[in-house]
Amino acid sequence: MPSQRWRELAERLAARIESGEFPAGAKMPTTKELLADGESKPSVERAYRELVELGLVVRKPRVGTVVRSRVPVRVPLSRYGAVLRPGGDKGPWETAVAAVGLAGSVVPLTVERVPVPADVAVLLGLEPERLVVRRRRHALIDGDVVQLQEALYPAAVAAAAGLDEPGKAVGGVLAALIAGGLEPVSADEKVTARPPTKEEAAELGIGERVPVLCVERVLRDQEGRVLEVLRVVGAADRLELHYDNLTLAGGLP
Repeated sequence: MPSQRWRELAERLAARIESGEFPAGAKMPTTKELLADGESKPSVERAYRELVELGLVVRKPRVGTVVRSRVPVRVPLSRYGAVLRPGGDKGPWETAVAAVGLAGSVVPLTVERVPVPADVAVLLGLEPERLVVRRRRHALIDGDVVQLQEALYPAAVAAAAGLDEPGKAVGGVLAALIAGGLEPVSADEKVTARPPTKEEAAELGIGERVPVLCVERVLRDQEGRVLEVLRVVGAADRLELHYDNLTLAGGLP
């Protein structure tokens, strides 16, 4: 049966990927090559769609079908402390990726003033109609987008830190805030998981069956004022969030 043929082909190709025959970044056999092996074009197309949905391969224009890297990045809570002083050129993401020997980068996309979303207005203590500065960016590993980041700032905070203008915050946002006379002293993080939206899957280059981690970080100063609300969506098989050496106030019962 045709349906069985594509499934068997997908399983064989997946096994060759998992065995290391086709490592990350390697080009997979072309449709022409698989046709020469006796496969049908519909089976090849359906098999490769399945591998895309599973997050095993990506299809790149003018390149072909290549094996997707699934090397995870260990992102420790201590990534913040490593970049709290101005002067460095790497932010938390770039620092975490460099620690595992990979090339990380952050690419700014847009900086705009928008009405504050209702749920963020509560966190920032603002009226719903007030404008905030929204910065959108991609976090990359070796050129592949692995995180979608959206950060929102009260207008005064963004202006003081120079975050209301286009361009990359060299050394990261935390360093920019400190250089602007703002002192971030605490960060709350909430982590959830879900399937990606169609748009998120397209931006991340993953199949819609690859789960994503959603991280919301709320950054506060010494007086408890919220300086930033950051929302991150990333492929779950590329991220490991580590919360090590947490102090348990009062000890264990």
